[in-house]
Parts: sequence; structure tokens; C-alpha cells
Amino acid sequence: MPGIVLGAVLRYGKPDAFNYRAEGKWHAISAERFVERVKNVALGLAAAGIRPGDRIALLSENRPEWSIVDLAILSLGAINVPIYTTQAVEQIDFILADSGAKAIFISNRRLYKHAQPAIANRQLDHLIFFDPEVAEVVDRAIGLEQLEQKGSEHAAERPGAFDAYLRVVHPEDLATIIYTSGTTGEPKGVMLTHNNFVSNVLAIKKGLPIEPTDVALSVLPLSHIFERAGFYVFCYCGVSVHYTASFDQVGENLREVAPTIMTAVPRLFEKVYHRIIKKGMAEKGFKKSVFMRSLDVGQRYGELKDKRKWISPQLRLKQGLASKLVFSKWREGVGGRLRYFVSGGAPLSPALSYSYLAAGIPILQGYGATETCIVCANRPGNNHVGSVGIPFEGIELKIADDGEILVRGPNVMRGYYGQPEATAEVIKDGWFYTGDVGHMDKEGRLYITDRKKDLFKLSNGKYVAPQLIESLLKQSEFVSQVVVVGAGRKQPVALIVPDWESLNEALAEAGEKDVPNDRASLAKYPAAVKTVQQDVASLTSSLTDYERIRRVALLPEEFTIDGGELTPTLKVKRRVIDERFADVIESLYS
Repeated sequence: MPGIVLGAVLRYGKPDAFNYRAEGKWHAISAERFVERVKNVALGLAAAGIRPGDRIALLSENRPEWSIVDLAILSLGAINVPIYTTQAVEQIDFILADSGAKAIFISNRRLYKHAQPAIANRQLDHLIFFDPEVAEVVDRAIGLEQLEQKGSEHAAERPGAFDAYLRVVHPEDLATIIYTSGTTGEPKGVMLTHNNFVSNVLAIKKGLPIEPTDVALSVLPLSHIFERAGFYVFCYCGVSVHYTASFDQVGENLREVAPTIMTAVPRLFEKVYHRIIKKGMAEKGFKKSVFMRSLDVGQRYGELKDKRKWISPQLRLKQGLASKLVFSKWREGVGGRLRYFVSGGAPLSPALSYSYLAAGIPILQGYGATETCIVCANRPGNNHVGSVGIPFEGIELKIADDGEILVRGPNVMRGYYGQPEATAEVIKDGWFYTGDVGHMDKEGRLYITDRKKDLFKLSNGKYVAPQLIESLLKQSEFVSQVVVVGAGRKQPVALIVPDWESLNEALAEAGEKDVPNDRASLAKYPAAVKTVQQDVASLTSSLTDYERIRRVALLPEEFTIDGGELTPTLKVKRRVIDERFADVIESLYS
């Protein structure tokens, strides 16, 4: 993997190949300097005794050093074990112990303080910090700059050392162990080889139009397979990459960087959409009327365009006006140059997709898993809302008799680290059993229904796919987070963490008096529950009768990673929700 990435980076030779923001402005790292740093880190690790097969943990937010260290580890034939910055200390301890990590890279003081109890439990040979001031006060630690200096000295003594180390690495060697989210138990270490990544990069390059003139914004954690594989693709295609250090800075960074392509998750699109809706609805009189009419026109235009249906001249004219008056501001909000987003990780509601499509911001939904890298995606010229597209070259898809999606190809993992029984349960005759349920149309496009384990049966014997309903409910301006439950019941219900600002505004507009100030009381305030419930009922009115949401409970506190309701990749731990809110759920049926 480092061979094709570093070769491509040097071949394009961009002065602004990699970019980061510090002290209020963007700084560029040239292709030559980036590769030089990768080599120096690799040689520094070699001088410190790191050998092929050694596991090296990496705990950092998105920044150039993450990628430099990653490629340096892989260049030695060592194995990168990435850790999410949001991971609980118990999970960090588990990952360090299970992987047998020999060293760990940590970016800053805050993350070290968080992970310190886990690190203290393990006999790590090396602690290496990106920020030098932390290394100075931690026992036995060194700074990344110091490690690079050792590598530079090693390179001066043996000019061909890096290439010699690189030649020893083989395609079937292990590149990384990525620990899964653990929604139903302890995380499992997914073993991916260099060839898993290389085959994926080459296939995606053939499938998507990515050019050296493109500019990308790296938003999702690089610990996530979706962002990491995407980063390798960007490097291989000569794309200039800008790192976003925090999700909170995405809006500002979009306007500053003006990316042309970007990977993201539905949560980003939902947040941007709700912000736009809130701003538009705050307008008065004529401006508000124009905004609402533009949304309606855009929805109809986007849906007809997606379904390749005839669009009347009148609707085209209205869409052109809506684009000029309203949707042009959406495009400016994402920088004004975006060619397309690639979305993965969760379903995106069709209504949101149609709105973005009408705004001239195509979202190409894709699909993959930690165990399979990126499997498929829509293409700019073949984009179908609701589908996750066709598989990339060399990857096969099959639907089992029970609807489970099976994947086969050079992208599929070697197995789970130290767990041959768990590996045998999911890989059979070369096919990986994804645990996702879906179907394929006659053109070979894949449609995801839900996670197999998340489907639940109502008392009438009907199955409900909660993720699809949740994606509908997230269109509501009143919904920040939502979980649909109802196993063994007559009808599904929804647990909702509201968007408090929107809810308060709606209650004020309705003339409600004596509205509670604290969230715990507001969550039980009848008018608040009724407001959200009516919006939810409207959004699910097109579903079959047994799928409709007629009752909701408002929760005063957000689902969080620290609280145990979410995984590091922001997936809901449904079992935890069921147990923690059992009384609330029961009250909705009483």
C-alpha cells in the first residue's frame, strides 16, 4: 500500500498535496516533504527496533501526522492498530491487550490523559507523541520530531535503507487490525492485508471520476475504514487533501477549502439540511414564501430527475428560479465547487437526497464494512436515490435466501484477529456474510433494508426495518436523534432526542404559555410531545399501516459515546437503549 501511495504522491508532486489548519490559517505540506517525513518516521521506528509483524497503535484526531505515521508503519511491514479518539478507556485497554501492541503514537495531552489508565496497564516499548511538549513531561516518551531526526540520521548512514525495508513487504502481509464498533459485545479485530487495500484503491479509481485537479476535505475519522480507504484513493489519484481536526469545524472548513469531492455520513447532510431549513423558516413574509415554494419545487424536480421521468417546461423554469434564489446559497455553503459527495455508514432519506440533487449537490450513496473495505457506490452518471449503487470491479454480490447480503472479492478481510471461530461464522466458501439485509434490482444495483440483527417482529408477525423509518424521521426539524423500537408489540414507537431550539420556537409560535425551561420537564410537556408526534406521524404517513409511528417519547439527554448508547462510529447500541429506557418504552404502550 505505501508503495503505490508514495509513488503517486511523488509522481504528481503537488506543493499543496496535504493541508492542515493551525493558528487561524491553512498550511501546506508538499508532496516531497510528506514522503520525506514518512521515510524518516519509518527509519526511526526501525532504529528503535520495530520489525515486520509488530503491532503499533495510533490514537489521534485527523491531521497529516496520522497519515504519515500510518504509511511509515506499513512501509516496515508492521501493523497499524488505529484507535478512535472517542473510544472509552476500557475499549482502549482491550485493544492494546488483544492486539499485543508494542508501541503507541498519541497526538496530544488531552488524548494521553484520557488513555493513560489503559497505557499504564500495558508493557509498551515506545510512547511517541505528535506534540513535543507532551513528550517532555511523560516518562519514557519521545516526540515525533525526535523520532524523525533518528530516521534522518539512519537514512544518511544507509541511503537505500527505506527502499530495502519496503521491498520486504508483500501484498498478502497484514497491514492493519481495525477493531469493530462492538454494538453487541467486545470489539473484534478485523485483519486487512495490503492487497485488500490496493485492490480496493485500484477498483475505486476505475469506478469513480477522481482527477488530480480535485480537492478533498478529510472529515470522518481516519480510524474509520471509509475515510482511510478514501484517503488512499485520493493520494493515488493526486487529489489535494485538507484535514479537518474537528466535526464542529466542518461548516467553516467547507467554505474555506471549497472541496470538489468529499466522503461523509448522513449525519452531516442532516445537520446542514436542518440548519438551512431553520434559517429559511426564520424569514418573514415574501422571503419565507419563496423559500418554502423553492423547497417544494426542488423536491419534485429532484425526484423526477432521479427517476428519469419527464419534467415539464414549467417545472424546469420554476427550478431555475429556485436554484438562483435559494439553492445557490446551499452551493455556496459547501464551497461552491463540489462535484459530488460520497455518503456511507447509514441510510440517507430519499427526501434529503432529492433536495440536495435539486440544489446541484449530488450525493452518491455507497456501501461497505470494516471487513470488506468499500464494496459499491453510485456513479455520477448512474446515480439512483435509495440505492447504494453497483459493486466496484472485481467484487461480487449475492443475496442469500433470507435476504442477507454476501460479498466476495480481493477486498474481503483475512479474518478476525485471534478468533478463528468467529471468522468461520462469517466467511463461508469465500463469501463474507455481512449481517445486512437487502436486495438487488435487474441492473445489479444494491438496496440496503437494514441490519439483520436490528430487524424486529411485531406481535402480528410483520417485520420492521428500524433504520429506514429512522432515516425518514431525521427529516423533521424537531428530531436530533431517534431510535425506533417495538419488538413483540402491535406498532413501533420512537424514542426521540429533540432539536430543542426548533421545538421551543414552534411552541412559542403556537402561543404556548408557561413552557418549562429545563429539558427534563419540557420532554414531558404535553404540547411539546404533541408537536413532535404530529410531525413524525406526517413523515411516516406513506408507510404501510403497521410501520407508522403514532407515539413518541422525548428524551432530555443526547445519546453519546461516553454514555454507552453509541459506538465510536456513532452507531446506536440498540440493546443498551432497550434496557436503559425499558420503563419509557413500556409507558408508550400502557
